[in-house]
Amino acid sequence: MHIHILGICGTFMGGIAAIARQAGHRVTGCDANVYPPMSTQLQAQGIELIEGFSPDQLLQFETMPDLFVIGNVVSRGNPLMEAILNQGLPYISGPQWLGEQVLYNRHVLAVAGTHGKTTTSAMLTWILEFNGYKPGYLIGGVPLNFTVSAHLGEGQYFVIEADEYDTAFFDKRSKFVHYRPRTALLNNLEFDHADIFADLAAIETQFHHLVRTVPSNGLLVVNGEEPSLERVVARGAWAPVERFGQAATNEWSLIAQESDGFTVKKSGNEVATVKWAPDSGVMGRHNQLNALAAIAAANHIGISPENSARALTAFKNVKRRLETIGVANDITVYDDFAHHPTAIATTVDGLRRRVGKARILAVLEPRSNTMKLGVMKAELPVSLEAADNIFAYGASAGKESLGWDLNEVLAPLNRLSPSRAKAFDDLNALVAAVAKEAKPGDHILVMSNGGFGGVHQKILKALAE
Repeated sequence: MHIHILGICGTFMGGIAAIARQAGHRVTGCDANVYPPMSTQLQAQGIELIEGFSPDQLLQFETMPDLFVIGNVVSRGNPLMEAILNQGLPYISGPQWLGEQVLYNRHVLAVAGTHGKTTTSAMLTWILEFNGYKPGYLIGGVPLNFTVSAHLGEGQYFVIEADEYDTAFFDKRSKFVHYRPRTALLNNLEFDHADIFADLAAIETQFHHLVRTVPSNGLLVVNGEEPSLERVVARGAWAPVERFGQAATNEWSLIAQESDGFTVKKSGNEVATVKWAPDSGVMGRHNQLNALAAIAAANHIGISPENSARALTAFKNVKRRLETIGVANDITVYDDFAHHPTAIATTVDGLRRRVGKARILAVLEPRSNTMKLGVMKAELPVSLEAADNIFAYGASAGKESLGWDLNEVLAPLNRLSPSRAKAFDDLNALVAAVAKEAKPGDHILVMSNGGFGGVHQKILKALAE
C-alpha cells in the first residue's frame, strides 16, 4: 500500500511513517518544515519527502496514494487537504491508522500524563528491550538507548507515548483513545493544552475515556498522589489499579538513596534498587517516580522489579531531557524540552540537585500554545525560583506577540536582585547577555519545546569567543 502522510515531520507522525515503512508499505509525506533531524531520519529509511502542502504534489505520483494519513497539524483550509476532500480521496488520522493497523493485535503499554511521558516511555521500552522482549515502540523523542524514535518491533508488546492532544481536525478526541492499551500508565495530570481544553475537568474526561478502554484483565498503573487522577479513577475503573508514589501507602513506593538512585518497595517490601549510570543524564525526584512507574508497568507483563532495575542501570535518557550540549570555558550548556511551569520547576530542581550551589542560568522560550495564551503565566516566577539568573525570549517580551508582558510577569523574581530576570525580543541580544553574565563553573539551562533559533550553539560560540 502507498501511504502519503500530511505533517510527516512531527515526532509522532514521523514515527508512524517509520513504522509503516518497516511494515512494508511505500511511504511518502509532506510538511511545511522539512528539516533535520526528522527529515534525515526519514530519508534514511527510504521515505520521500515533499516540502509544503501544495495540491500539485498529487500530480507527481504515477498512481494516486492508496491512503492519506492526516496529522493534527493539518486543518481545514490547508490546500492539500482541501484537494483530498474535494476529490473524495481516502484519508484517516495517524492515531486511528496506528490503532487499526499496528496495535490491534498486540499488548499495548500506554504511558499517559501531562509530564514525563517521553522519559517514562523510553524507560519502559528499554526495560523490555534489555530483557529480550523486542518491543515495538513510538516515543515522542529520541531515546539515547536507541537510534530512532519508533520501531515496529518483533514481539507482542508495543510501548506508546499516549498523548491527550486531539487526534485530527475531524476527530477531536484525544489521540490515546485509539490505542486500547492492556497496560495503561497514568503518570500525572495537570491543566495544559489551553488551546483545545477549557479546563482541567475537560482533560480528566478524556483520561477517563482512556480508562474505559482498558480491559478487565489489564492494569491501570496510577500516580497515587495526584488528586486529578483519583477523580478520574473514581468515575469508574474496570481493570485492577496499582498506585505508585513517594508515600509508603502506595502499592509501589520508593526510598531515595545517595547519587539519585532509589530503592523500590512493593506492598511495603524492598524488592529492588536502581542505580543510575554516572553518564546517564538522569536526575531528580521526578525521574525516580518515572522509573518507579515504568517498573510497575513492566511487572504486569512478567518482568521482575530486579530485572527492571538492572535495565535502568544502563538507561541513557532521551535527547532534549537535560541533555548536555557542550562546554566552553568551564561553562556547561544543557538543552531541555520543559515548557509547562511544573516541568520547568522539576527540571531546574533536577539540575540543582546535580550541581549543588553552582550557579544556574535559566534561558527560557515560552512558546507552547498554553504559554502563549497566558494561562499559566502567573506560575512562571515560582517555577524559576531555583535558578540564579533568568533570560526569557520570544516574540515574547512584547505584548503584541504573546498577548501579555513577559517582563511584567517575571518582575517578582527581581525583588531582591533587580537584574535577576530579563526578557528579550532579540535573540542575539539575549545570547550576548547570557555570555556576559556567565562565569566558569556556571550551568546554562536552555528550556523550550521548539528549536529556539539554535540558541544553544550561539551561546557556546559566544562563550568560546
